[in-house]
Amino acid sequence: MGGHEESGCGDPGAPETMIRMATCIFCEIVAGRAEAGVVYADDSVVAIMDHKPATVGHVLVIPRVHMAGLADADDAIGTAIWRTARRVSAALRTSGLRCEGVRLSLADGEAAGQDVFHLHLHVVPRYPGDGVVVTADWKKRSRELLDHDAALIRNALA
Repeated sequence: MGGHEESGCGDPGAPETMIRMATCIFCEIVAGRAEAGVVYADDSVVAIMDHKPATVGHVLVIPRVHMAGLADADDAIGTAIWRTARRVSAALRTSGLRCEGVRLSLADGEAAGQDVFHLHLHVVPRYPGDGVVVTADWKKRSRELLDHDAALIRNALA
């Protein structure tokens, strides 16, 4: 769910990135130096209208502190993002905008389609015929392979 300018942001605490952070559109929005249709804001996150929406009402939930991806977020930020997305989702359903369902999407890394490297969660109102297409080569995987994959992930979590 892209179409955003690329950013050159890095670790906000690193001296060499203090200059580059000015190129992150989300950091600029959080700082009040770039325009955005703010839906919600608190001490942890800001929810804004996507300027190239998949559907009308498409909202982005972004942390106030710059972080490139999901692995950079601690549990408090993850909770704040999810809580805000849940609240925005409920608001979309009662807003008067067309919304018969909601799709949450987070692209983490370039290979996943992330195009602004400041963590953000898409909250997209959905309805039949909305033109949003999610494609993949959905193939059933054997129980043996699924169990093997699960073991690899469990080991990485340990």
